Amino acid sequence: MNLKSDAKDTAPRIILSANTAWFITNFCTGLIKALRQNGYEPLVVAPSDASASRVLQRLGIDQVEVNVDRSGLNPLADVLLPLSYRRILRRTRAAAYFGFTIKPNVYGALAARSLGIAAIPNVSGLGTAFMKRGALQWLVTHLYRTAFRRLPTIFFQNTEDLELFVRRRIVQSEQAKLLPGLGIDLERFSPAELPGGDPIFLLVGRILRDKGVVEFAEAACKLRKLLPAARFQLLGPLDEGNRTAVKRADIDRWVSQGIIEYLGSTDDVRPFIADSTAVVLPSYREGLPGSLLEGAAMGRPLIATNVPGCRDVVNDGVNGYLCEVRNANSLADSMQRLADLPLAERRAMGTAGRRMVERRFSDALAARCYLDALEHLPRRRVPDDIWG
Repeated sequence: MNLKSDAKDTAPRIILSANTAWFITNFCTGLIKALRQNGYEPLVVAPSDASASRVLQRLGIDQVEVNVDRSGLNPLADVLLPLSYRRILRRTRAAAYFGFTIKPNVYGALAARSLGIAAIPNVSGLGTAFMKRGALQWLVTHLYRTAFRRLPTIFFQNTEDLELFVRRRIVQSEQAKLLPGLGIDLERFSPAELPGGDPIFLLVGRILRDKGVVEFAEAACKLRKLLPAARFQLLGPLDEGNRTAVKRADIDRWVSQGIIEYLGSTDDVRPFIADSTAVVLPSYREGLPGSLLEGAAMGRPLIATNVPGCRDVVNDGVNGYLCEVRNANSLADSMQRLADLPLAERRAMGTAGRRMVERRFSDALAARCYLDALEHLPRRRVPDDIWG
């Protein structure tokens, strides 16, 4: 059913929910604009965030606050979350629900299903729970399987995550669809002239162990003698509520020792990418990393770990280098290789990355996938027992 046919006095409302409003404003603005242009009314449901709220206000997008505890995965502690989502979905008379990140994907989908509202989750990454077997992985797998049962479309950002969910029978193959990330605004992230001179390696992301921040600092320390004028920069928010957060004391120690520069967080990463020689992401696993796509869009060579998500963006030796995961020596070797390249070869890598993003990862491609999914939704479903 085309949801637009249900609209009478107002446009059909589409809920977008993540565990932070920052996620929505950093990765979903292209989708929000496309929804508006095609007759839908987006509404963001996420924890409050002053900086992200200002961005949403500039876009003219309303926000409803929901309390999402990002640090725990205890269903008993989260028992009120699906009820909160249910109240919001009912009150806003949502036509469809788009979830991002694990708890909004799981609990939001359960609430939507209980009201007969179509839910379209986006598995933007598997996170810590899928990195090693154990009770946590079993619990998360069970929650995903329960929440995603009978949903029409579930988006994945790389083939390895998609195939893992199908292989473990968390989803059916006909439900699973591959999405080109959440897309990059190719006009906003336009190519910038690659600077010459001493190399500047920039890691953009939340300051987490899972992002390879510790390995980045260790690699920087190892390269100090070989590249004494090189700079190693961290840009992103401290996330001390996260289970894998790097402590502020560790960041302060690295800074005081002259190993890294901590740039804090920002609403606009573009000036920092423009000043950099390469964008680095030594992550343990990704869905489809936005920082690498942004770097590639601006014509920067990339250095990343050879893991799902990262290797979907980095073509080793073409637009950057891949290194071994959890291996500071391998990361240091890749940064050394890039530093040794002539400027013309670095620029060729950046140009190859820009062409790759234009071909495969524009926000227009990602938005089209969502619009197609909306256009082909089945008729409004009979409400389902969220615990059934």
